[in-house]
Amino acid sequence: MANSQVVSHTKITQIDFARAGEITPAMRIVAEKEGRAPEFIREGVAAGRIAIPANIHHTSLSPEGVGEGLRTKVNVNLGISGDLADEQVEWEKGNIAFELGAEAIMDLSNSGKTQSFRTRLIEKSPAMIGTVPMYDAIGYLEKALISITAEDFLDVVRRHAEDGVDFVTIHAGMNRRTIESFKETGRLMNVVSRGGSLIFAWMEATGNENPFYEYYDDVLEILHKYDVTISIGDAMRPGCGYDATDAGQIAELIEIGKLTKRAWDAGVQVMVEGPGHVPLDQVAANMKVQQTICMGAPFYVLGPLVTDIAPGYDHITSAIGGAIAAQNGAAFLCYVTPAEHLALPNVEDVKQGIIASKIAAHAADIAKGVRGIIIPATMAVYKECILRGWTEAFIDAGCIVSTPTCGPCLGGYMGILAEGERCVSTTNRNFVGRMGHVRSEVYLASPATAAASALTGYITDPRTV
Repeated sequence: MANSQVVSHTKITQIDFARAGEITPAMRIVAEKEGRAPEFIREGVAAGRIAIPANIHHTSLSPEGVGEGLRTKVNVNLGISGDLADEQVEWEKGNIAFELGAEAIMDLSNSGKTQSFRTRLIEKSPAMIGTVPMYDAIGYLEKALISITAEDFLDVVRRHAEDGVDFVTIHAGMNRRTIESFKETGRLMNVVSRGGSLIFAWMEATGNENPFYEYYDDVLEILHKYDVTISIGDAMRPGCGYDATDAGQIAELIEIGKLTKRAWDAGVQVMVEGPGHVPLDQVAANMKVQQTICMGAPFYVLGPLVTDIAPGYDHITSAIGGAIAAQNGAAFLCYVTPAEHLALPNVEDVKQGIIASKIAAHAADIAKGVRGIIIPATMAVYKECILRGWTEAFIDAGCIVSTPTCGPCLGGYMGILAEGERCVSTTNRNFVGRMGHVRSEVYLASPATAAASALTGYITDPRTV
């Protein structure tokens, strides 16, 4: 294993093509889904602010973008375990995820030979598929944890990448510096991340550095070959509100920021995973800290759960935290089910968890910079709106209401767009720069489409709302 920095000379990944100025078919699909210009997507991918997890071997994939300026995405966890080794039940969960529109599924199978289920899931799934190779290591290798070598861990990552997984959680940020900070400052709860706790135990037992940190460049080389996005795991995520934003969590986040830059340099797309239990008043701050340290890389959060006292109802506590997190910059929500902390979820638990997370994502998308500008076409229309009570309703909804004017279409004061803003307009002009910044976007639409888009926060077919 060579531990030298990876330098990509071959265009394979979405970020490779984006930096070369090329718009890929996946970027065009994402642009169409998001109501964005393909160039906006390309620029975001090139800068690392948008990731399109799309393994070159996942042929059934309908690509999704995760990141800045896009709809908040939702992930569903499922998988075969020693306590619930019923493959049919896991397929039922997967079908519910497809039906309810989850954009991603993480196969967290951790018992026995998991490859058969994983490969069939990839063959069938239009959603992104993610895994945590560390979960699979013991079963795949048929070795005790302490007997596994660094090369063994890399072999598991390679197997998952070859199978067609779109993103992998790699807990590379928990190195010896992070653990030293964690031990010095203490914590009410210990390392609660399953993947993180396994690596922590391996490091303590062998005396070695975290293999995913020590051989990080080898990991990146594997991921680049198949265009697998690295989702840098938060091994030090807090397991209760008391431990939120503590020294261990922040020390690991600083390391993750460095690893993010190294992955981008190697032509590998990045997502960063975030905290689990965070009090309500700390959620927004956690998002801003991550965005700063990790340079705008898409943030993928578990919850966060805003209280520790609701076992059985943590799909609700996580939806509250998820909505606030996404409003403040998180791009990807990992669902939480009512069974969290209590048991493995059944099919109904999965359904309720997806619904709660989808509502949280939608609520956040509405709050992320969507504004309404209402300008009646004539004085007669203006008067009728007042008489029918529509003007009052628009104002109560937070819209700007004007008297009849040609301000927007003439580039006047009313309705000027800032850089990066999108407008769904019922006017008849959308010349570049006419209604504001040259990098704003104006989409001409019917009144019905504009109204539907105002409700959802993105360009929407009115027949679907």
